[in-house]
Amino acid sequence: MRFHTRKWVKPGDLNANETLFGGAVLAWVDEEAALYTIIQLENKKVVTKYMSEINFMSSAKEGDIVEIGIEVVKFGVSSLTLNCEVRNKMTRETILTVDNIIMVNLGDDGKPKPHGKTKIEFVKDRLEE
Repeated sequence: MRFHTRKWVKPGDLNANETLFGGAVLAWVDEEAALYTIIQLENKKVVTKYMSEINFMSSAKEGDIVEIGIEVVKFGVSSLTLNCEVRNKMTRETILTVDNIIMVNLGDDGKPKPHGKTKIEFVKDRLEE
C-alpha cells in the first residue's frame, strides 16, 4: 500500500476524550479517496458511492502525524474500488482500515460514465508520453 498523505492532528480534530475524532479521520479518508480517484481517472467529477465497514483499531492524540494509504482493489466500468489504511506515524499503529470504498466516475450530466481505465497509472508515466 502506498501512503500518499500525511495529516497533523490539531486541537480541532479531537473528540471529548482528547483523541482523534472519528469523523475527522473519515473526512480525511473520503477526501484522499476522491483525490486518488480524480488522478487515476483524470476526471474531477467523481463521487463516493459506498464505504464498507470501518474498523477503528487505535487512535492518535494532538501533535501526532497520521498517514493515509490507498490501494486499488478493482477497476469497474465507471467505478474504482479502493481500500484504505490510516496509521499513526508516531506510534506506528494502524488507526483504521476500510476494505472497500467505491468511487464513481461521472460525466457532465452527473451520471456514471465509463472511464476506460484498467490499471493503475502514475502521473510521471503520463508525462513521458
